[in-house]
Amino acid sequence: MVKAVRKVPKLHVKKGDLVYVSRGRDKGTTGRVLMALPKQQRVVVEGVGVVKRHVKPSQSNPQGGIESREAAIHASKVRLVDPETGKPTRVRHVVVEGKKVRVAVKSGKAID
Repeated sequence: MVKAVRKVPKLHVKKGDLVYVSRGRDKGTTGRVLMALPKQQRVVVEGVGVVKRHVKPSQSNPQGGIESREAAIHASKVRLVDPETGKPTRVRHVVVEGKKVRVAVKSGKAID
């Protein structure tokens, strides 16, 4: 019996990208991608989706208490910010010199 291999879907953003949040309670904000989770199709964006967590005391944090941290949001809710215009844009993948690069749809500029 052959076991099916599940492919990990690709995301249109990477860690360190500047993104614009287009939906949800943080709509209209921009921030850097802190972590990309392609298996779950989610991203963690700096200052977006902030939630409170109750933390037990530990050696690194002897006081414990309530801390704020960013929660993951779905990748479809963020759009890459165009490096030329500073406005949100979609991403197109183009092969240049045998290498696949991301290109901003609005300006046509290569992102990486």
